Amino acid sequence: MQKITPFLWFDHQAEEAAKHYCSIFKKSKIVRVTRYGKAGPGPAGSVMTVDFKLEGQRFIALNGGPTNKFNPALSLVVKCKSQKELDGYWTKLGRGGKPVACGWLEDKYGLSWQVVPEGLEKLYSDKDPAKVERAMQAMLKMVKLDMKKLKKAAKG
Repeated sequence: MQKITPFLWFDHQAEEAAKHYCSIFKKSKIVRVTRYGKAGPGPAGSVMTVDFKLEGQRFIALNGGPTNKFNPALSLVVKCKSQKELDGYWTKLGRGGKPVACGWLEDKYGLSWQVVPEGLEKLYSDKDPAKVERAMQAMLKMVKLDMKKLKKAAKG
């Protein structure tokens, strides 16, 4: 049992978004779709929630109406083993959305994602503060992250 489950509020695109995310990540699937009944608040028979898994992580998407919007205060982090993997997720998640900065993008639903290479934490926790500073300065100039350039910058 997963103790904590991200619950994502959409206007009316919960099922569309869940299918979109499942098409991007391996080991992903729609688990269950629940529908509003006569009591509402959505139209009877319309999708209320979509329970889905991405890479084994459970999420729930809700069609809750237009009152709440995503903002960058919450983001989902995707760790990538290679630059090729990072480039692929960046392209797929960013399609219809917009790149932001420093590995962040906003998808077409307004949800913020950080697409980052594995080892980024290690790079920023190096014992040499000058390496960390050089890597940070390089990252601040990037939109999509490039691990080779970050490592090169850290080395000086």
